[in-house]
Amino acid sequence: MKLDVGSLLGAVVGVGAVLVGNALEGGHMSALVQPTALLIVVGGTVGATMLGFPLPVFIQAVKALREVFSESTQDAQAIVEEIVTYGQKARRDGIIAIEEQIESASHPFLYKALLMAVDGADSKTMRDSLELMISHYEDDREKLAKVWESAGGYSPTIGIIGAVMGLIHVMQNLADVSAVGKGIAVAFVATIYGVAFANLLLLPVAYKLKLKLKAETKLLEMMMEGALAIQEGMNPSLIREKLQSFYQQSPKNKRREGAGTPAEASI
Repeated sequence: MKLDVGSLLGAVVGVGAVLVGNALEGGHMSALVQPTALLIVVGGTVGATMLGFPLPVFIQAVKALREVFSESTQDAQAIVEEIVTYGQKARRDGIIAIEEQIESASHPFLYKALLMAVDGADSKTMRDSLELMISHYEDDREKLAKVWESAGGYSPTIGIIGAVMGLIHVMQNLADVSAVGKGIAVAFVATIYGVAFANLLLLPVAYKLKLKLKAETKLLEMMMEGALAIQEGMNPSLIREKLQSFYQQSPKNKRREGAGTPAEASI
């Protein structure tokens, strides 16, 4: 995977805008650096999220963070051409002829799908089995996005808890009037941490993981349709046209794009 510059730039711009805005208002960076508030918000959010999900799922979700800042190396068009190549050989020499060739398939799911076709599975059995695999994959990957989404929900509330705890400490020391204002300011830093983490990191990460899952699912569905087309003996040219339709825009969407409306990819 290569670095996703857009995601990295978005994170830098989001955090940078907040810090620059604070500086323009006369605020100091030191006022936002409060280890205690950071401990409460981060620790509380992590604890609440771990409580809500199995530990293996939580660990996988943390590891998935690197995917947000990386671009997939899977080339959909290259996979289409790969499937077409298998289709050409299967149509020319018989589907058994691709058995050795598919061992070097670029994607594990594509290998499994084509292997089912080589083993003589009928179309209905293939489709049912492959759709079940895709469904399980979606469920497993969606849990990772839900971990980050849940953390984004907990973070602001934990921030409020930290702020209230800070205010309680201030109220217990009202005798020192000169320290009251500073104490209140410090207390509200926890709220800033909670809201900032949720809206600048946690929720965007969850949304990005969902978008990546949608793209991955479409790719798997394309592979499934390609394997089924080969199993049915479809003409390689028709296979290419069918698979490319997963990523080509419909005429209606193209007209919208020309009119200035974002076009949606047809599925």
